[in-house]
Amino acid sequence: MYAHPDDLHRARSVGAAAGPEFAAWRAFQNAVDREDGAVPRRYRELISVAVALVTQCAYCLDVHTAAARRHGVTAEELAETAFVTASVRAGGSLAHALLADRLFEHHGPHVASTTPASAATPSC
Repeated sequence: MYAHPDDLHRARSVGAAAGPEFAAWRAFQNAVDREDGAVPRRYRELISVAVALVTQCAYCLDVHTAAARRHGVTAEELAETAFVTASVRAGGSLAHALLADRLFEHHGPHVASTTPASAATPSC
């Protein structure tokens, strides 16, 4: 497996190679991690877990699942978050299917099927 939890320690060396960018990212991360926002921290962590599931980032999933637990998220909330995330992602696929359908129509008339009708209809 390419992703390994120990790799998280490499952030400092990667950050040192791009100091100003890393400092700006850390400042942004610190602002997002604040405790006094309108969105409570435990919800911020559930949102982070959902995004980590969609982006399939093992490192983010590790960090934000641990933070979610520290901020009082329950196993049930984590599980429901996973299913809400899966449902919304599936909805995105359906939404893009609507676009694909419109583009299919846009690109021209139907092409006659080369499959004989008898082959397309199952026989009993």
